[in-house]
Amino acid sequence: MSSTKWDARAYDRDFGFVAAYGVELLDWLRPQPGERIIDLGCGTGDLTARLVESGASVIGMDAEPAMIEAARERLGDAAELHVADAHDFAVDEPVDAVVSNAALHWMPAPVEVLGCVSDALREGGRFVAEMGATRNVATITDAVDQACREAGLPERRWPWYFPSPAQYAAILEDAGLEVRQLDFYDRPTKLTGPEGLQRWLQMFASEVVADLPAETLDRAAEIARPALWRDDAWWADYRRLRFRAVKVA
Repeated sequence: MSSTKWDARAYDRDFGFVAAYGVELLDWLRPQPGERIIDLGCGTGDLTARLVESGASVIGMDAEPAMIEAARERLGDAAELHVADAHDFAVDEPVDAVVSNAALHWMPAPVEVLGCVSDALREGGRFVAEMGATRNVATITDAVDQACREAGLPERRWPWYFPSPAQYAAILEDAGLEVRQLDFYDRPTKLTGPEGLQRWLQMFASEVVADLPAETLDRAAEIARPALWRDDAWWADYRRLRFRAVKVA
């Protein structure tokens, strides 16, 4: 898992769009009362809460203790919550569905993750998820890389795994998860305030940019500005992969 340091309160305050877009996954999942559902990479529990409201019995999992603590504050005992690594988890009894929003791209070994997902699902169980796809936020990372080169600083190592649709579909199929629906699309995402780009980097790539001088980050923003600043706001160049798969025998 990533070593990025998470500020759960700032995540909810400044980056609520992550949870807001995740609500759309419920239309693909169609949770039913009484179903057992895993929210994999549940974060602060916003989507988990909506699953609970559907009448499902929900297990929330996240590798970051601060996120699970925030989810417990939100949910109390309404859901079963665990600090867990998605590369190595198991459940006592098969579940009806697994859902994951904006988390799978933080998991560098997808074969291991999808193996655990498949093992956790009953036959016919659904896996519904959205994640970053190939060239997600590439304008941002390219701008930081260029600013680092200009300053003579070491090359950055970005923490994410952004596959193409074909790459991820193949891994799903190999795990016994048959793809039934898949969308790949651009989703420009508005960031908050004139410092939105820098705050985005500090939230989602804190370990990557921690050693960068302020002037290097300012230069990265200058490089990215022609492409990502419009209507008096920063717009992150998100590209997303959303899918629904079913466990087959």
